[in-house]
Amino acid sequence: MRKRRAYILTVSFPLFIILIFSFVLIFFTPEKNTLKNNNFAYAQNKTLPITNNWGQVALQRSIAPILGLPPVLHPKDNLPTTDKIKLGRKLFFDRRLSINGTMSCAMCHVPEQGFTSHEVETAVGVEGRTGRRNSPTILNTYLYKHLFVDGRDHSLETQYINPLTARNEMANPSAGHVIHLLKTFPDYKGLFENAFGAPPSLDTVGKAFAAYQRTLIAGNSRFDRWHYGKDQQALSPSEQRGFQIFIGKGNCVSCHLIEETHAKFTDNQFHDIGYGWWREQQRQNPLPTTRVELAPGVFVDVAEEIIAAVGTKIEADLGRYEVTEKPNDRWKFRTPSLRNLSLTPPYMHDGKFATIRDVLKFYNRGGQPHKAMDPRIKPLNLTSVELDDLENFLKTLNSQVIEQLIKEARSSPPDNF
Repeated sequence: MRKRRAYILTVSFPLFIILIFSFVLIFFTPEKNTLKNNNFAYAQNKTLPITNNWGQVALQRSIAPILGLPPVLHPKDNLPTTDKIKLGRKLFFDRRLSINGTMSCAMCHVPEQGFTSHEVETAVGVEGRTGRRNSPTILNTYLYKHLFVDGRDHSLETQYINPLTARNEMANPSAGHVIHLLKTFPDYKGLFENAFGAPPSLDTVGKAFAAYQRTLIAGNSRFDRWHYGKDQQALSPSEQRGFQIFIGKGNCVSCHLIEETHAKFTDNQFHDIGYGWWREQQRQNPLPTTRVELAPGVFVDVAEEIIAAVGTKIEADLGRYEVTEKPNDRWKFRTPSLRNLSLTPPYMHDGKFATIRDVLKFYNRGGQPHKAMDPRIKPLNLTSVELDDLENFLKTLNSQVIEQLIKEARSSPPDNF
């Protein structure tokens, strides 16, 4: 069970330090050999040796067909190049892009943790400031029509502005301030000009971030090899039974789509599953104590008045309503893709559920019913064996390319290391 650890300074601060320390470790030394023709490996999402030419590997992955996934549709004004991709990676790891030089994008989207953060339910920004939402994985973000769980942005080229300027994230006074900083950093001299033929700007920074993120493609899972590759040995009998529950009794597929040639495992729509409404009731009527995890497996119950005295007040989260201000959009959140699910805990928009089984139990009991809840959410009455099978199936959605993506992310030390 994970509770509101991020709201208690004495609990969140050690975890925050550990998180920072983990990002500056270098896990490998780049090899000297040069990659030749790896088109088959690109298409199969296989791990390749890291060389000085890793950007070319990433570029090929972003344009090659990958089993189970639709092709990446690169904008005509931002076609990928190795220079753009490498620049985007550099920006992604640069802590100098935060107000006090302590936070980078990679500190909430940790490569070794599925490009999310396992340690805390909700993101922690500069000076330990707590966000309302869990850090989403940025794997396969190209699959989404709407970015962020409330859909407030529509393009990878523009979404970066929000975390750079949000007060509880990187806290810059403006995006223009970041552009000015980049123009003063000597190690960026010539990089934007080489990549875009232009200096740092709102446009070129966004394009660099987007070019890198569109290389974080993770398909060719065991499910893909079984379903699309027709490898009948790729899934166990339990996992195959879980698939039948997924498309049948569980009706998961009504929102987590599987199509004829590929599977996004999202419908790119917004739904009220009862969860957001339930969490708002809990926010307004807190329990007298909250269970806090001090260390793995070490819990303590902390009185609510102590948390209120030292922690940040939890704010309401109305989901899609905060974008549209339409009453019917209250507590609707975007359907997440289920790809690489077991690599990206905790779950739900606020990280409340620590395990896949916690999520399945929520759906199995019919969510948290209220008047506006999506009518498809209802008790499933799955047995414990059926829940096991369904969970086993969901674990087959992990890609074998993750190790490759981690190695590329760690291909050089972070800036201001």
